[in-house]
This record gives sequence, structure tokens and C-alpha cells, in this order.
Amino acid sequence: MPVKIAMIGAGSVGFTRTLLRDILSVPELADTHFALMDISAHNLQMVAQLCQRDIDANHLPAQLTTTTDRREALTDADYVVCTIRQGGLEAFALDVNIPLQYGIDQCVGDTLCAGGLMYAQRTIPELLALCKDIRECAKPDVLFLNYSNPMAMNTWACNQYGGVNTIGLCHGIQHGHQQIADVITLWARQEGLLPESAALTLEDVDIMAAGINHQTWYIKVNWRGQDMTPRLLELFEAHPEYARTEKVRIDVLRRFGYYSTESNGHLSEYVPWYRKRVEEIPQWIDLSHWIHGETGGYLRVCTEGRHWFETDFPNWLQETPPQFSQSTRSREHGSYIIESLETGRIYRGHFNVINRGHIPNLPDGCVIEIPGYVDHNGINMPVVGPLPLACAATCSASIHVQQMGMEAAVHGDVTLLKQAMLHDPLVAAVCNPEEVWQMTDELLVAQEQWLPNYRTADIEAARQRLAEAERTGKRVKLRETSGAARLPTRTVEELALDRDHARANAGTQDK
Repeated sequence: MPVKIAMIGAGSVGFTRTLLRDILSVPELADTHFALMDISAHNLQMVAQLCQRDIDANHLPAQLTTTTDRREALTDADYVVCTIRQGGLEAFALDVNIPLQYGIDQCVGDTLCAGGLMYAQRTIPELLALCKDIRECAKPDVLFLNYSNPMAMNTWACNQYGGVNTIGLCHGIQHGHQQIADVITLWARQEGLLPESAALTLEDVDIMAAGINHQTWYIKVNWRGQDMTPRLLELFEAHPEYARTEKVRIDVLRRFGYYSTESNGHLSEYVPWYRKRVEEIPQWIDLSHWIHGETGGYLRVCTEGRHWFETDFPNWLQETPPQFSQSTRSREHGSYIIESLETGRIYRGHFNVINRGHIPNLPDGCVIEIPGYVDHNGINMPVVGPLPLACAATCSASIHVQQMGMEAAVHGDVTLLKQAMLHDPLVAAVCNPEEVWQMTDELLVAQEQWLPNYRTADIEAARQRLAEAERTGKRVKLRETSGAARLPTRTVEELALDRDHARANAGTQDK
């Protein structure tokens, strides 16, 4: 029987087309049944038209069905892939803009910090409802591959409360791996170890990364039998691009001895040191690309990407369809996991799983990101061992925030959510306790429509607290700021001045 893959949140054009292409690049999976589901019939049909055209152009027997009924998509599914953004761009804007009034300057806001915690409050209830449908409709041994952020909190909730075997997948490690290959390439050329025309690939440089999602560390880096970890600082400092764009990561490397897997902008908002003073933020970021630390940068490019896709969609239908092959396959883990489970070919990647002694100096039961192997026997996660102490300390601080945020979302616990906010590293560096309490009330009231897990009485109580503070003059004074480094969201007309760039942004798999 053909494999059936239910893709929930399939209106995400970049993820859906990329994963479909990757899976259909495997000959044994050419007849896969893709059940695409999204709450937006409009977005779903646009993406489905592109995917069906791609399938037809490659003369494949794959089947494509679309539905807005989640249970229909899940019925008899072998695999479930989730890429939802609960609340869409409207809620995302609140995650960024309300904390900014309290001095919390986020680049992304979808993993930790105030934005990530609120994203979890919206997403986890929907994922638990999805897990219930999976248990009732999908095949008994179904595997749930979650791409939705906040990755650790979501994966934790699905495994602990959803009753579904859930693996979290992210592509941050692959991106940082490429950077490491790049800096070694430059050094090796200068040392005469590589010809000027040569460039190292990921296959040439062996790495091991371990930690938690978006705070994973390259604890081993080997090239030609040499341990390159002690050299990484000098190599990154000497690189003409990364020395400018990865200042936070390089500074952490200087002080910890290990390079972080996550981007400059992401890393800067997970720790208390680089975004707590508005006047200091510009020295740590670079505005050549949003991912290097721009205030609200991810919100901006997601908004621009969606607007461009809506406008330019007819032209997407007219472009030459991609040819599916191993050479055009992305490095997203999902297709390789499915290929290995179905064919037995061994795949090594880094996955988000429950810690069961794999990293002994992080709490058991939390979600960690470590290397694993996949074949016919399943997903096998070896013991990594303890993290270096500074890396473990940074991860541990975030893990306890994640746990409080996850439990708050599951139980609709306002106090626990406020305590999670209070202990978040960047929030704590910027806000005093009363500011945290008021900001959380404001976020709860603003996002009420996406928070069925919180009682109406709790939201009303938050509304009353805000009104009482306003009436008595005790309301915390907000900051009038657009952020330390915020760029305006471009109009469709402005995006049209560089159509190739606009299309590339709209089609990337992180949208």
C-alpha cells in the first residue's frame, strides 16, 4: 500500500512544496498519498495547485488530496507532518509589538522570550487536539513529525500529554554546519591544504551537536581527523562575512568555547546579555539580513512573503516546474526519516526528543536536540553524555522556562505563565516583576480569541487588573519605541522592484 502522509498546516507554501519534493525524490515513495489540510481553504488551494502541477510535470503516480477537515486528512495516515502557525501573522505581531513596549526587543519571538511563551499558549492546545485526532484516526504506529515552533515546548506537550510519538524537526543545525564548513574552507585554502577552487561540503566536515532546540552546541567538529573545535574562534573571527553577521555567536564562542547552532538573531534573544540595553543592541546585530538580529525581522519577512505570494501567485503557476531528484533535495530531516523507516537506508540527523539520560546534566523528561540514526528498526538515539558546563547552564535556564510555559498552556494557568515570563532570561534582564505581570495580562487580553485553554473568567480578571491600574494611576509606563533596529515592512509595490528576491523569500521553507 502507498504511504499516506497527512500534512497539517499545508497552506505553508515553502514547507509543503519542499517536503513534497523531497519525499518524491525517493523512487520507492513515488506513489505516496499526500493529504493536505489547512484551516484556510484559499491558501490550501493555492499550494495544492502548485504541488499538483509539480507532480504532473515529474510524471509521478503520487496522489494529492485536500481538505479543511483534519480528521479526514488523518484517517489511516502513516505519518503526520505539522507546520501550523496558530493565530497567524495577526497573533505573531502581538507577540512582538506588545513586549516591545516593555523594552523587550525580539528578533524572532517564536521559541522563547515573551513571544515564544505566548506562541506556546496558542499552539499547544491545538496540538493536543490534533494528537487526539491522530490517536483516533491515524494508523496505530503513526509517527508525528512536528515542525511548528516553539519546538521544545510543543514536542514536550505532545509526548507528555498528547499520547502520540512525536519527533521535533528543525534545520538550524544544518545551517550552522555549513558555516563551519565555510570557515574551515577559507582557512584550509590559506594553509595550502585545499586548492583555491575547492569548497568543503557538510559531508566533508563531521559534527556532533547537542543541547536544546535553538540552543544546541557543536561539541565536536572534525575535519580530516583533526579536532577543529579549538580553532573555530580564530576561523570565525577571520571570516569576512561571518565576523560581521554573527557577532553574538562569535562572542558566545569566545566565552564558552563552543559555537551555537542558532542564528545571530535567534541566539541574541535567548540569553540575557545582548538585547537588554537599547543603545547596545546595534553593536551586536547586522541588518543585511533579518536573521542577523533585526527587531521584529522574522515578522517582517513573513508578512512580506505572504503578501507577495498572494499577489504573485499567477506567475508562480506559469514558471517552469522543478524537477525532482536527489540533487535538488533539501536538507530538511523529514523526508530522510520517512525514507529510512520505509526502505531501511540509514540516515543520521539531529532530532528533538525526550531526554532519557541522553544528556545526563540536563533534566530527564525535557526535550533535547541530539544526533540520532534511522533505519527499518526505527529512530535510535544514542547517549551523548554531559554537555560542557556553560552550555548546560544556558540550556538549563531555558528548560525551566519551557517547562513552566508548557504546563501553563496545558492547564490554562495564568500564574504559571507569569512565572515563566519572570524567569525568561531576556525578559528578566529587561523587566521588573510588576512589568512582567502587567505585560502578561495585556498579552492574554489581546490574544483571547486564540486561547481556549484559559477560562473566560481568567481573561476578564486580567482585563479588570489593567483597567484598575489605569484608573488608579498605577499602570506601568510603556516605552515609546519601534525597537533598536526595526525596518519597515515593504509594500507589494516596493517588493516588485526586486521580484526574484521577493519570490525567493516567499518560497523558503521557514515561512
